[in-house]
Amino acid sequence: MNTKGIALKPEFEKAILDLGFSEFTEIQEKCIPIIQQGRDVIGLSFTGSGKTAAFGFPALEKVVPGKGLQLLVVVPTRELCNQVAKEFKKFTKYRKTYIVEIYGGVSIDPQFMHLRHADVVVGTPGRLLDHLSRGTINIGAIKILVLDEADKMFEMGFIDDIRKIISRVPRNCQKLFFGATMPQEIMYIAKNYMNNPEKVRMQEYVDKSKLVQHYYDVDRNDKFSLLAHVIKNESKGLTIVFCATRHIVDVIDRNLNAQGIRSQALHGGMTQARRNEVMEAFHNGKLDVLVASDVAARGLDIKNVNLIINYDLPKTSQDYVHRIGRTARAGKEGRVVSLLSREDHLNFRRVLEDRSLLIHKMRTPHFERLGFIRSQHQGRPFRGRFPRKRRW
Repeated sequence: MNTKGIALKPEFEKAILDLGFSEFTEIQEKCIPIIQQGRDVIGLSFTGSGKTAAFGFPALEKVVPGKGLQLLVVVPTRELCNQVAKEFKKFTKYRKTYIVEIYGGVSIDPQFMHLRHADVVVGTPGRLLDHLSRGTINIGAIKILVLDEADKMFEMGFIDDIRKIISRVPRNCQKLFFGATMPQEIMYIAKNYMNNPEKVRMQEYVDKSKLVQHYYDVDRNDKFSLLAHVIKNESKGLTIVFCATRHIVDVIDRNLNAQGIRSQALHGGMTQARRNEVMEAFHNGKLDVLVASDVAARGLDIKNVNLIINYDLPKTSQDYVHRIGRTARAGKEGRVVSLLSREDHLNFRRVLEDRSLLIHKMRTPHFERLGFIRSQHQGRPFRGRFPRKRRW
C-alpha cells in the first residue's frame, strides 16, 4: 500500500494489509504521526473519513497487552461503541489485546468480569460513570483518552458526564478529541484539560461534484406517497431515509413494508441485539432501505449508499452535512432528496445558512397517492398485507 511515509509496528502493518487498505486517508495521514509523537489532537472529520483508524492504530500501538487498562474511548451511542470495538479487534488481529465494550441497555454483570482483564475500553458516558461509581473500572492509569463524536455527546447532553470522566484520568495522559464540529463547550474542556493540542481539520470528504442535492415541495398528507415514489423510481442502490423521531421512523418503516419495499427501522428505542441485526442485514444487502433517526445513525460508517432522503429536515446545516456525508464517497456518485412540507421550511432556512450547499428545487413528479397507516392500532385490520419481517 501507499504508506505516505507513515510507519506502524509490523503487527499493525500486517493487519492493515489484511483489511485491504490501499492507502491512508487524509485524516489518517495527518493524525497518525502526530499521535505517535504523543501530542494531544483535536480532529475535525466527518463519518466515513477513516478517523477510527486515524486514532485507533497509533493509540493501540502504545497499549501493552496484559498490563491493565491503558486506552479509553468514549462514544455517544451503543452502535458506535460496537462499531469502534469491532474495528479495534480487526486492528489488533496480530497483537491480541483485550478490548471491552461498555454501554447501557444490557446487563451490567458480564461487564464486571471483562473489565478485570481489559487493556482497552470503548464505552458510552452513562455506563462508564456507572462503573466508576461502583468502583468496577479504574481509569486512573490510562495512557490515552479518546472522545469520539465529541460534538454529538454535547448535543445529547453528555457534557457534564464528559467533565466527570476526564477529571478522573491522569492529567498527563494523551487526549484525542474527534468530531464533525467542535462546540464551544467542548473547546472549553480542551482548553482546561488538553496539553497544547494540535488541530487537524480534514478537507471536505463528500465530493460535491458527484453529489446531486435537490428538494420537492409537497403537501404533508402526500409526503409518504412521494417518498415511496422516489424510492421505487429514483433509487439505484442502498437508501437511507432520515426521520425526526423514533415514532416517525417506525411508522414510515411499517408503511414502506406495506408497499413491498425491503426496509427496516433503526432508532434508540430498539434493543441492542435488534439494532445489530438490522445493521448486519443492511451491510449484507438484505435490505434496500434503512429508516433511521439521527442519533441511531450517528457515527455509523455505511458504505455504498446511493441515495439519502430527508423525510424530515434536520435542524441545522451541520446535521444536514453530516447526513449527506454518507454518500458521494470515494469517487462515486450520490444523491440527496429532501421532502419539504410546510412544517419543514424553518429548518430548511437554517440548513441554507451554509452557503456552500447547492440544493435545487425540482418539479414535483406525478405519483400515486397511497394509503397511510399512522399507528400500530390503525394498522391492525391490515395486518395480512404486511410482509413478515425477515430473520437473519
